[in-house]
Amino acid sequence: MNIPSEELLIDLADLYKVFGDFSRIRILYVLMEQEMPVQKIAGALDMTQSAVSHQLKILKQNKLVRARREGKSMFYSIADEHVRTILDMGKEHLEE
Repeated sequence: MNIPSEELLIDLADLYKVFGDFSRIRILYVLMEQEMPVQKIAGALDMTQSAVSHQLKILKQNKLVRARREGKSMFYSIADEHVRTILDMGKEHLEE
């Protein structure tokens, strides 16, 4: 059998838990379109800046988004194309 290590399986399960939140999925879809500051994400999704910031912190800790400072503002984007691939594959699976 080719089963990954227990540590890797635990990390994988934790990663998928992050995708298990509706708000985080919405944020990721917005960021797949373009890099944005918290205020703009909050406005696009009709969420509070506090709620968006909380979710972005979780997404950043799990290496799904990255942040870039410009003056006093932080701009967020998806971390890499793997994030897009994971979401696209999940959507494709559901649409079958």
